[in-house]
Amino acid sequence: MKPLKSVSTALALLLTFAFAPTTPLAAQDGAAPDQAELAPIQMRSEQVIALLNGELDVPLEEIFTDGFLQAVPEAQLKGLSTQLTTQFGRAVSVEKLAPPAGIRSALAIRMERAIGRGGIAIDPNDDNRISELLFRSFDPIDDSVEKITADLNALPGKVGVYFGPIDGENPIIGVNTDDQFAIGSTFKVYVLAALNRRIKSGEEFWDTTTDLSIARRSFPSGMMQDWPNPAPVTLQTLATMMISISDNTATDALMRHVGVDAVIDEMIASGHSQPQRNVPFLTTREMFALKAAGDETLTRFRAAPVSEKAEILRQLNDSDLDVNLVQSAFSGGPVALDVEWFASPNDLRKLYVHMLDQGSDVPLKVMSVNPSMADNGWQNWSRAHYKGGSEPGVLNLTWLLYNRAGFPYVLTLSWNNPDANVDETALELLAQRIMALPL
Repeated sequence: MKPLKSVSTALALLLTFAFAPTTPLAAQDGAAPDQAELAPIQMRSEQVIALLNGELDVPLEEIFTDGFLQAVPEAQLKGLSTQLTTQFGRAVSVEKLAPPAGIRSALAIRMERAIGRGGIAIDPNDDNRISELLFRSFDPIDDSVEKITADLNALPGKVGVYFGPIDGENPIIGVNTDDQFAIGSTFKVYVLAALNRRIKSGEEFWDTTTDLSIARRSFPSGMMQDWPNPAPVTLQTLATMMISISDNTATDALMRHVGVDAVIDEMIASGHSQPQRNVPFLTTREMFALKAAGDETLTRFRAAPVSEKAEILRQLNDSDLDVNLVQSAFSGGPVALDVEWFASPNDLRKLYVHMLDQGSDVPLKVMSVNPSMADNGWQNWSRAHYKGGSEPGVLNLTWLLYNRAGFPYVLTLSWNNPDANVDETALELLAQRIMALPL
């Protein structure tokens, strides 16, 4: 299970969405300027259009600084360009460049189905090469449920999506809503719900202190695997780390604190349609250890009864794991996607119904620390609470969203492909297109 990457890339491309019409640059100026009359930053902006369309007639090294290309190598830059044109069509024109001269400007580029907004900077000491290129938002033009659904269904592998009111009535988008998907770290919301139930019962409090040594250290994502011993922390700190940065060591400590059975009980209480798919319930360290152990162990695990599976996991958890072996197991394509945590889109929707019924003030605050929303992505939403998860071949993105009237919606997208890695940017772009739909 690797951490869910942001859709941002070092110095280059940050991809999100919003709505805001503008006037094309040519219309502002009366006519497109002759190429020879362009200021350096205008010339580079026009070359960005050619880059997006795959039509550059000069090497990237002549357009971008060495520092930029070190942060965003040529293959990655071309891949991101292809993703954008796949989602939004060809780049058509520079919509806005303000100011139209100098070394740094706000930039808007009109594409066939969106307007990309951000900024560009050039280095006058390096032949005016581009040193920064940032797209903060893409404003969809004439998008629709039908277009988005078609794009979702065109993804390789299998996709499950629910978008609509939290009660499940009249969904706006529904794709394979009752099918089970591997969901990666999104399972941690079930751990959060189990902890919340324990605190609601009065057994302890959010500021109750425990110690990381309660469970063996896991592997990244996260940072708490490197914290020293002893490391006393509050339950709320562990919960915040578990959700906001998907810290695996924090997760395993909380699972040991509340008990794995309590997490399963919470899954059942929430109305999960197939909780048996998650028995025995894996800690993150157990999942890493099992997939790093190789085909023989995986085959034995699959064939074993539940009690024997639990013993295999105990032995793996107690053994010392080589971090290089773990990294190697997850560095290629998908590995044993049947060894995971599972839920359907409707199961995740029902989890949020359950949490709100339970009374989840602190958990929702924890889930809003990293809402995975751009600053200009709040057109339709007043609040956002997020958790996602991934490993090779697995991606889940799940939000509890409140519209401007304060009514809760759920957006959850799962994508599994046992044959190839999934494209995280592609699904995140689709998610943001969904969130930009008029309600």
